[in-house]
Amino acid sequence: MADNGMDRRDFMKSTAAGFGGFFFLSSNEIKPEETTKKPLKEQKIIYRTLGKTGIKLPAINMGVMNSSNPNLVRAALNSGMVLLDTATTYQRGTNEAMIGEVIKERPRDSYVIATKAHPPENRSTGLYTKEATEEDYQKKIDASLKNLGLDYIDIYHHHGASVRESVLYEPVMKALEKAKKAGKIRFIGISTHKNEPEVIQAAVDSKFYDVILTTYNFKQKHQVEIRETIAKAAAAGMGVIVMKAMGGVQLQERAEKPVEPVPALKWVLQDSNVHTIIAGFTTFDQMNLDLSVMENPTLTQSEKAHLQWAAFQTGLYCQGCGQCLMQCPEELPIPDLMRAYMYVYGYRNLSHSQDLLLSLNLPPRVCGDCAECPVKCSIGFNVSRKIQDVIRLRDVPAEFIA
Repeated sequence: MADNGMDRRDFMKSTAAGFGGFFFLSSNEIKPEETTKKPLKEQKIIYRTLGKTGIKLPAINMGVMNSSNPNLVRAALNSGMVLLDTATTYQRGTNEAMIGEVIKERPRDSYVIATKAHPPENRSTGLYTKEATEEDYQKKIDASLKNLGLDYIDIYHHHGASVRESVLYEPVMKALEKAKKAGKIRFIGISTHKNEPEVIQAAVDSKFYDVILTTYNFKQKHQVEIRETIAKAAAAGMGVIVMKAMGGVQLQERAEKPVEPVPALKWVLQDSNVHTIIAGFTTFDQMNLDLSVMENPTLTQSEKAHLQWAAFQTGLYCQGCGQCLMQCPEELPIPDLMRAYMYVYGYRNLSHSQDLLLSLNLPPRVCGDCAECPVKCSIGFNVSRKIQDVIRLRDVPAEFIA
């Protein structure tokens, strides 16, 4: 049931219009340049090449944002995964250091590290503030090197761009270019959580970035547009990495009805222009399930049916369409607030949600002056209730959050 007063029939009708391009590829259309080998436990691993970088990666690797367990990271590497994706802010700045402790025991050519930093931004417009200087970004790169204990980082992503102007923001590009020339990073990436087609197209047009990290999942109403720009990026030689393949973890809010990971991951892997997925598993069982997808990434008929049903569940995944922004009299960064909500109720990552909330420069009183919320979410979220629910986390002392 939609949250904001839409009945189920209206919600299904509006959502169906957005999902008109929901696609599946037939098995003979899945044409990754795949090789396999058998690491521990005779596990089959599918490899794809990350664009012109030439790096061969398993089709599924580890996104480490939600994990603080070094033994899980070691297990991922021992299982045959190669890429570890992190960021300067994950686990309140400790995630990079934890990974650094794990990889210092290993040969440098046995793993690939991707990390990222987000420039200071006006969250409502997506444009960077005057604090987003070349010097500030250089400091972020140097901090990542120190935290990881590395001489160089394989992929450094310009993180969280949401508009074309930010993709082409000269101070950040200069900092990345200088770091690459100095040997501090091998390849320059850019990541995006919303407005993905515009961001990816801008990255292609720039001829500057080596890798794109983008959200891409079966729940996105604009999945066809994302697929088309991903194809352009791959054709231009860019490496394509996908995050948030699960589309928000939960299918039904506050209910233990999770997205089925196997069909969701397979759905992404059917696109041969996707070179790898970073999966955010937090348990050994989840890791093994993700690894099992590479045994046979072809979707079964029952899995297709499940995805077609699941695509119409409201869930927790904000599409980032931005239609809400013009409706809010307080000009709140609603997509970011919805993402903070998802981090709590989907990922169970309270610290990352709180950090995001504190970065938004919100007014002291949020959603308190409107008698009735005028925002009508395109997928049926009760925006006001979600904001009032998650905003409470802002006032919880950090030491109380594990």
